[in-house]
Amino acid sequence: MTGSDVPPSFRLVYAPGVMPGKWARVWNERLPGVPLTLTQVPAAQAADLLLNGDADAGLVRLPVDRTVFSAIPLYSEQTVVVVPKDHLVTAVDEVAPEDLADEIVLHPLDDVLLWETLPGKPALERPATTADAVQLVAAGIGVLVVPLSLARLHHRKDLTHRPLRDAPESTVALAWPEAATTDSVEDFIGIVRGRTVNSTRGRTRPQPSAQEKQEKQKKQKKQEKPGRAAEKGGARRQQAAGGPAGGGRRKGTGGTPKNPRRGNPRRGS
Repeated sequence: MTGSDVPPSFRLVYAPGVMPGKWARVWNERLPGVPLTLTQVPAAQAADLLLNGDADAGLVRLPVDRTVFSAIPLYSEQTVVVVPKDHLVTAVDEVAPEDLADEIVLHPLDDVLLWETLPGKPALERPATTADAVQLVAAGIGVLVVPLSLARLHHRKDLTHRPLRDAPESTVALAWPEAATTDSVEDFIGIVRGRTVNSTRGRTRPQPSAQEKQEKQKKQKKQEKPGRAAEKGGARRQQAAGGPAGGGRRKGTGGTPKNPRRGNPRRGS
């Protein structure tokens, strides 16, 4: 197969924890002739892949550089604290940052939450990845604060999680290089925004050329001429039959006669 024979495709990267399945299903239904390639990449690598042209768009975690990327925020995730199942915080439905004051709170290098001040006590070293931090939580080394989707992604039977209030949230967005807004990107934008197949929004429709406008006007004039001729012919026939040329009301077809006689007729004397 030569390069010209390769069908066009849409390459979408997505961050760990993000689930693109529902949008991918809609894409495959609407655009079966355009293969969709899904690739999970570390959150920090998505921007480079997009800028290098190795992907067309990405489901990423904000923030992104808005001087080069266009981005549509999709949803924000709840933040949770991951702990062993026998931890004290499992006795409550929701945890406050001050509840972690005496805990070692692990802070992996690939953390996607933007903390001003991390709660609890810092570990001696930062784990390289969230997966490594989960292993340390299971070993009883500390606790971990992550978006809910990452807690589910790294689920273990010996761990659980609780919502953490007053914590930063992670927002997932569709992002793409602003200078590379293709038709396929527009199609995917329509899908994530829930537009229907027949929606007029999405792609920018091409404007008709001057020649196309002239041809359209000629067609309209041709369609109007038979209609006008029929109207004139009908008016002539109506006049010949003694009827009004306009659209006036014909005699005997309606209206109320003047001075109608009321009551019963008189009998002769």
